[in-house]
Amino acid sequence: MGIVRADIEMKNPRLPDSSPRKVNMLVDSGAIHICIPESLRAELALEIAEHKTVVLADGRAVKVPYVGPIQLQFKNRTGFAGALVLGDEPLLGVIPMEDMDLVILPRKRRLDVNPKNPDIGGSIAKGGGGF
Repeated sequence: MGIVRADIEMKNPRLPDSSPRKVNMLVDSGAIHICIPESLRAELALEIAEHKTVVLADGRAVKVPYVGPIQLQFKNRTGFAGALVLGDEPLLGVIPMEDMDLVILPRKRRLDVNPKNPDIGGSIAKGGGGF
């Protein structure tokens, strides 16, 4: 499929007067979370909520800060997520992509809104009775 990158606006929603920051992110359908470098965490003034143990590709387990919330904006989609403070470049994983109903278009090597739901994000929410 090749490398896919996307410009995502990120903002700390706890600081409503702050300006969003456009971040060029590596889009990885094999990753679960958002990962951001420490410099971006500091720039957005994101608070550390806890630490998580993550297993890296080489099998090592490391303890990293988990921060948030982060408000994400891509085209006509908004989402909120936490992020692992890890690595030297921002990475967008599948949890926030699913939340904002975004898809990778492999032939075009780009991220886009789900063509099945171009105007408003879609999701699947099935619950037990009583609603």
